[in-house]
Amino acid sequence: MLVNREIKDRICYVEMQNADHFNCLSETMCEELIDAIHYGYDQECVGIVIKAQCRKGVWSAGHDIRELPQNGEDPLAYDVPMEHLIRCVQETAIPVIACVDGTVWGGACDLCLSCDMIVSSNEATFAITPAKIGIPYNASGIMHFINQLGINKAREMFFLATPITADDALNVGLVNRVTTPEELDAVLEEHFLNPLRRNSIMSISAIKRQFRILSKAATVLSSESFERINAYRTRVYKGEDYLEGIRSFLEKRTPEYKGKASDLDTKKKL
Repeated sequence: MLVNREIKDRICYVEMQNADHFNCLSETMCEELIDAIHYGYDQECVGIVIKAQCRKGVWSAGHDIRELPQNGEDPLAYDVPMEHLIRCVQETAIPVIACVDGTVWGGACDLCLSCDMIVSSNEATFAITPAKIGIPYNASGIMHFINQLGINKAREMFFLATPITADDALNVGLVNRVTTPEELDAVLEEHFLNPLRRNSIMSISAIKRQFRILSKAATVLSSESFERINAYRTRVYKGEDYLEGIRSFLEKRTPEYKGKASDLDTKKKL
């Protein structure tokens, strides 16, 4: 099992325990996390906490690069396990809290942002890294970052793919509370879980559902806009830079990207 689950005082604690592989969000890891979240909800818990056993200071390294398709398929299609996990977190009708005590990379950063609240140690960092691998992130994921962080910070994180500190993440609203590693569990219990236990779960569940609906209300795009987005993304994951990103990662070398921005010019090619 890659995920351990335990219920204590109406809270379901879900812990990733594949530290030897840096808790990569492989298909199996995603499926086990989904099962654990469903279990917590089915057991009438009032909240779910996602934690991780860390190795070399890594909370989760994000997507398992070895599982990314290299046959022209969309790596972030609607029905891939990672997308199922993110929707599961967003749609589960009780609060899901990420408790982070290490570095968070790529898809794991999106997973944390999908949680309702994040409690972080001051040693944690957050990075969204599709540009390092040559992955065209999907529209729903980018919109999620824009809604949470604002467009300028979202651009910084996506374009640069460099980690931001826990304090920076707090300043832009990515996390809710930062504390020392030694006090992390105590802060989580005192300031988040204990108040949650005292409140009406019926009220919270209704409010969470409203947050979900209202956050999507201003993001409705025309069919033409979606077609343009899909055209841009398809050219990337069917291109050589995408394959070079995966191969260079697996071969532990610096990628040699050769694509140009003009390669996405849809006026000439659509």
